[in-house]
Amino acid sequence: MHLGRRDGSTYDAKMTNGQPGAFPTTAVDWLAPAERGPVLAIGRASAATANRLARLGNPGTVTDKSSTAVRAACHRYPSLQGVAAAPDALPFVPCSFNAVLVVQGMHLLPTGLALDEFARVLAPGGRLCVQFTVRDDSVPWVRRLAKILRTYDPDAMTSGAELYSVAGIAASPHFPVLEHRSFRMWVPITREGMLEMVSASPRLAGLGEPEADALLDEVAALYDSSAREPEPLLLPYSVLCWRATVDHSELSAELHLPDDGLQISL
Repeated sequence: MHLGRRDGSTYDAKMTNGQPGAFPTTAVDWLAPAERGPVLAIGRASAATANRLARLGNPGTVTDKSSTAVRAACHRYPSLQGVAAAPDALPFVPCSFNAVLVVQGMHLLPTGLALDEFARVLAPGGRLCVQFTVRDDSVPWVRRLAKILRTYDPDAMTSGAELYSVAGIAASPHFPVLEHRSFRMWVPITREGMLEMVSASPRLAGLGEPEADALLDEVAALYDSSAREPEPLLLPYSVLCWRATVDHSELSAELHLPDDGLQISL
């Protein structure tokens, strides 16, 4: 169910006015391949950034296990090619791409197997690029909002598990040096938009009417005390980016069997 209002109606879970603010061009430039060339976007969520990179002369291919998701991404971004495939079984020849891009999804992948595949399809000097966009709670009113939401859902506005997944890259022999940069993005949000954003959370949407009313009242009061009408509040986001140049030495090293290893003669 959606969070209920006192007039008996509900808030649609879709955020009607929360279109992303201008994505920082500096983040796109930083994630771009060292040399212009094809980019492989892993998962539908990576398509938007891949489309931005395509505008810089880096043709993009989006892949997802779901063929429906691939079709939807290519319909929205016609410049992208689409292939339905699992990230740990990519149907591409070695050294096909100058960059592999993972947006909002690194924590969903079988890390070891996926990193092996990324290294295989990356060209020498190619980069693995990872992006997470998270709300920035360094702004006082955002910290207060997080405190309110966590009263009802302790995991609200957190991203620890997702970001922890990036540590697996640094542990891979294929990507020994991992660089990190953070960029700021601001998204205008109205009072109604903030209430819709809160109601879109699956955990919060399940609250009973008394708790739902109390939560929405607290959020509305926070907005009213923080905004300067008629201007909307600006919801800050951090665009967190990582990149690592592939090292193919593990893939090309000679295999040396131990002297006392098992030998089979035919």
